[in-house]
Amino acid sequence: MGTHESLTPERCRLAPKVLLHDHLDGGLRPATVLELARETGYDRLPVGGSSGPGGAADEAAALGAWFATAANSGSLETYLETFAHTVGVMQTASALTRVARECAEDLADDGVVYAEVRFAPELHTERGLSLDAVVEAVLEGFAEGEELARAAGRPIVVRCLLTAMRHAARSMEIAELAVRFEGRGVVGFDIAGAEAGNPPTRHQAAFDYMRSQCSHFTIHAGEAFGLPSIREALSFCGADRLGHGVRVIDDITLPSGSTPDQRGYPGAVLGPVASYVRDKRIPLELCPSSNVQTGAVASIDQHPFNVLAQLRFRVTVNTDNRLMSDTTMSNEFMVLHDAFGYGWADFERFTVNAMKSAFLPFDRRLALIDEVIKPGYAVLIG
Repeated sequence: MGTHESLTPERCRLAPKVLLHDHLDGGLRPATVLELARETGYDRLPVGGSSGPGGAADEAAALGAWFATAANSGSLETYLETFAHTVGVMQTASALTRVARECAEDLADDGVVYAEVRFAPELHTERGLSLDAVVEAVLEGFAEGEELARAAGRPIVVRCLLTAMRHAARSMEIAELAVRFEGRGVVGFDIAGAEAGNPPTRHQAAFDYMRSQCSHFTIHAGEAFGLPSIREALSFCGADRLGHGVRVIDDITLPSGSTPDQRGYPGAVLGPVASYVRDKRIPLELCPSSNVQTGAVASIDQHPFNVLAQLRFRVTVNTDNRLMSDTTMSNEFMVLHDAFGYGWADFERFTVNAMKSAFLPFDRRLALIDEVIKPGYAVLIG
């Protein structure tokens, strides 16, 4: 694997990173949740509301710890319940703009140079905002965050994915919204939420519409439900990428005695779904820490990331929900480094994988690879 003698948390922040799977409502600053709750009258937070001046930092730390603990359930359904509180404070245009601005700033501060951040507009209309107004507020925030990051010397490009909730019936409406905002900051469509009982084919019309418009989409699949959801996302719906897709490992037979941290897997046998994913270079939006929290994998040491990377699947590193997982892209790099010994050359490959897989026009992807990512890793590799 790659050189890693100089790989430290501090130097990880310097590495240029590309993030394809990050939820806006899963990445708020705890202090912002508290402040927005007070501003908007949201009174259902499990932590907060009692401290006076001077206690804000401790209160924010306690709330952040609550989110991480509550999300660490081993169940995707229970994990998703934590979002009631973040979504609850994101019901005004000003709140949405602030959260998006801070998201861009936080990602840039962590060395992310390109990010696709997803959110479900239908979840932010409880106080009367239209779907269009929700998207406009978020895009305004990302633009402000990009400008602030640029002024701070850490430029970032942030684009949006609009998500429909797979248990609801608004996917066509959200797909049309995504197409309507193409070229204005939105680059694709997604469905999210509990997989069990909500197969992607339930939203077939929305995916057919996206394809008819030559527009991009990814699908949450293979996180909690396994191979059937991956097969449907690809063979019926035509997904460009797989959100998580970690259960593709269920279609790979490894030689007896194989371990998750070895360097190669000669003799590995790929089933039809795994072969299709690898042959077609379908990007896997893997989220190591989150995959453990939701029970998709047992532990980081047992995560199939390394098996998939060694077998040359197009793996990418992602955060999923930075608040709930108490993580950053730098932290995800270190988690993988500690588990599998990855070094800078490995992370350069994973980052280039992600940039190749982005829903950005080809010339801009190429420019970021050649002008930002490769030079940045050349300095780190030495």
